[in-house]
Amino acid sequence: MTLRTTLDFLLNDWLDTTALTGRERFSDHNRETFDAVLDTCERIAREKYAPFNRLADVEEPRTVTEPDGSLRVVLPQATHDAQKAYAESGMLSAAQDYEMGGMQLPYSVEAAANAFFACASVSIGTGMLTTGNANLLMTHGTALQKEVFAKNEFSGRWSGTMCLSEPQAGSSLSDVATRAVPDGADFANDQLGPRYRLKGNKMWISSGEHEINENIIHLVLAKIPDADGKLVPGTRGISLFIVPKKMVNTQGELTGVRNDVALAGLNHKLGWRGTTNTLLNFGEGKFPVDGQAGAVGYLVGQPGKGLACMFHMMNEARIGVGIAATMLGMAGYYAALDYAKNRPQGRPITGAGKDAAAPQTRIIEHADVKRMLLAQKSYCEGALALELYCARLVDEYHTAGGAEAEEARLLLEVLTPIAKSWPSEWCLEANSLAIQVHGGYGYTRDFPVEQYWRDNRLNMIHEGTHGIQGMDLLGRKVLMEEGRGLTLLSHRVMATVHRCSGIPALAAHAKALGKALQDVGTATQQAWSTGVPAEALANAVPYLQAFGHTVLAWIWLDVAACALDNDPKQEQLATQGHVGAAQFFFHYELPKIGAWLGVVQSRDLTCASFPEGAF
Repeated sequence: MTLRTTLDFLLNDWLDTTALTGRERFSDHNRETFDAVLDTCERIAREKYAPFNRLADVEEPRTVTEPDGSLRVVLPQATHDAQKAYAESGMLSAAQDYEMGGMQLPYSVEAAANAFFACASVSIGTGMLTTGNANLLMTHGTALQKEVFAKNEFSGRWSGTMCLSEPQAGSSLSDVATRAVPDGADFANDQLGPRYRLKGNKMWISSGEHEINENIIHLVLAKIPDADGKLVPGTRGISLFIVPKKMVNTQGELTGVRNDVALAGLNHKLGWRGTTNTLLNFGEGKFPVDGQAGAVGYLVGQPGKGLACMFHMMNEARIGVGIAATMLGMAGYYAALDYAKNRPQGRPITGAGKDAAAPQTRIIEHADVKRMLLAQKSYCEGALALELYCARLVDEYHTAGGAEAEEARLLLEVLTPIAKSWPSEWCLEANSLAIQVHGGYGYTRDFPVEQYWRDNRLNMIHEGTHGIQGMDLLGRKVLMEEGRGLTLLSHRVMATVHRCSGIPALAAHAKALGKALQDVGTATQQAWSTGVPAEALANAVPYLQAFGHTVLAWIWLDVAACALDNDPKQEQLATQGHVGAAQFFFHYELPKIGAWLGVVQSRDLTCASFPEGAF
């Protein structure tokens, strides 16, 4: 199956995306318009992205020093051309209102279309952060902030970033030290929002400096000092600010003044080498505005509520990271499958052993190579189904209304840590298996699979590590609102179990899934049975892994049931592929949850109590 046929099946047969056209927001669309979007994105990815994937990896971003002492980033022309083509396609604003230049596409279609770019070259990049930045402003910004900043980002004229981490803080946002102070006595009267001056340093800022667009809009977390000029400890004082690289007026025109934001240097990464990753200095005085040091920033939302605003973008980015991880795994799988079909090596084992005089067989005929390919297929196609399911929940949340929208919100709360973490771990494993299928060639640069692995290794850290996602899931998401989200997910899973119990090819899998769900529920209760967070969360990552595998087993069972609905006798190879991958997952993967849940349920403190000196 190609990526396109897989997407068509998941969108149209499994998720019935065309049913969304019955809602007012999507009423101008139909299957043909959705297909046209996929066609366009597939073509741009094939022509502008895929041929330059290795180039972007080898010709990393570099800096040159300008006459004024500032650093300028140089990127390959291919990156400029690719991102220009992406912007011209309208995908930056695909899900937005017509009034904002959008297409009012369902997010599920947008996510599927973006999969082509991630598969072709995640390193060149698209506009995930720009779209997320603008979407945040559409939710939390003022009318003028939407018109000036978000609209220009959606058009591709400007790009956007998110600036959270700092060198001394990393993921610990409570330790943010960037300061924001009111810009003069009249600071509250600026039409673009209350105007502040920011000073501090931000690190790991993707696309923080480049010349692809005429301006870069940074969304920056900073603390407003209290009345005594001190920063409030923890996250309570964190606010969010729009900090443009170049100053603009209320008509969205550049004023010709550079804001006090300076590139301090580039981070040179294992993967995603084509995307600039920067250390930015805010307010160091290199580009004083109105003769004053301090980067000019405009408050978004209410003072002290910046983290709540930023999580709107972070949650969206987590699904985006999940899709990127999925498609990197998929790219490796396709490369490994093609190699296995064409590489002759070894001979089949017959009743008398191997016949050295017989011709070599292709490696895809060896059982262990099929095992590795099936693992990749089950990880990557399962992860793609999960991401599209979550994207469909976003559509339900925004357009269904009533109880359906509320259910979608709850399910997204519980599933977002899985949507980010599961593909970033298991599609990375798929990339490792793709290297293994290639043998010694796999770790040479003659083949692309080593780059796919390097690119994907970053995704276990992007937008929150496994440790953060595990604590979020076990420490917050399964407990929130008295466990309503977990209960709702359990009902959805059990509905699939009951449905598949009557399908002979899936009945055993349904039984296994029911048992796994019960085991997850028991482990959740036992983890929190003492009420001591340090005990409950000591094994949050094993819990995350077991929970994720259970969710993916559910996804695969549901996908296989849909395939059998269309083709009960499994006469089509595509159906055999869906059912076979589901069988592989239930036989080889789901049994792993026993070990993970064991340490969760017993609140095993081996890791937590291990003395530092004993290392």
